[in-house]
Amino acid sequence: MPFSKISNLFPEGSEEHQLIADAAKSHQKLQKTLDRLVKHSDRFEEELRKTSQDLKEKNEFLEFLTNRLSKYLSPQVFNSIFESKSIANVGTQRKKLTVFFSDIASFTTISEQSQPEALTLFLNDYLAEMSNIALAHGATIDKFIGDAIMIFFGDPETLGEKEDALQCVKMAIKMQEKMVELRIKWSKMGFNLPFRVRMGINTGFCNVGNFGFENRMEYTIIGGSVNLASRLEGLSDIDGILISQDTHALVDDEIDTEAREPIHVKGLARTVNTFAVKGLRSSQSATNSNTISHLGSTLAIDYEKLTLAQKQDLKHQLMRAIDKLDKN
Repeated sequence: MPFSKISNLFPEGSEEHQLIADAAKSHQKLQKTLDRLVKHSDRFEEELRKTSQDLKEKNEFLEFLTNRLSKYLSPQVFNSIFESKSIANVGTQRKKLTVFFSDIASFTTISEQSQPEALTLFLNDYLAEMSNIALAHGATIDKFIGDAIMIFFGDPETLGEKEDALQCVKMAIKMQEKMVELRIKWSKMGFNLPFRVRMGINTGFCNVGNFGFENRMEYTIIGGSVNLASRLEGLSDIDGILISQDTHALVDDEIDTEAREPIHVKGLARTVNTFAVKGLRSSQSATNSNTISHLGSTLAIDYEKLTLAQKQDLKHQLMRAIDKLDKN
């Protein structure tokens, strides 16, 4: 019942009538306060909804930027930055690393004889496959320099000097094996200018860290050991891997190699002994020679004397033969 009707039950001017009138005024004030609180609550709820939506949009944008940024950094470097393991300041430290360089032989000639769109397709395929192998072995991909790849092991994460060097050489072997598959794949796509890759590996002390200035930095490595790895790549056999004495000393118990001519490097007083990688020791046949016989013809193969490049070429020929047999 409304307060006005209740007050009418008592004589005007009576104590009861006055109490009810006062109660009515208090009720009106309370109702107005309540109405204001409801309005504030609605406004607060709307502001909260907008804030929540803004936060969601900013999180989505941050995730988008993070995903984009991750494509420009090696996973180890990316994780190191976002997990606060390192501070993004200019600065370096000296570490013993194993450095890898690769380069496609006669790439300039291939570029001149290929359509840009086709060359881009095959080059991106090549870089993607090599990068996948590198990351699977724990490598830090430094940069792509046109068709060349620069990789190192030992920073920001390391398994120890020996294991870093071993993983690097195993990575290179896997890359050369993958190149055989890629050349066959590309040949079926009409690309008749196959990529043939040289690789060089060296282990030594480098300066590693952030180079540049406050607003533009690059995480990379420099030093004589880096230059030597690049030089070894240039001297490597096509489809081969050439390593330095320092790398060889760390991997010799698991990697089969063949000694090559020592080289003189500008800036180094000593000559550098070099070794061509032939493959994993554990993958060698129990016998050093084997034969393949067919229709009265016999092909004798001395696996121990085959270089890595010769093994890759033989594998390529055999895979092409298998492919032809499968089609007939």
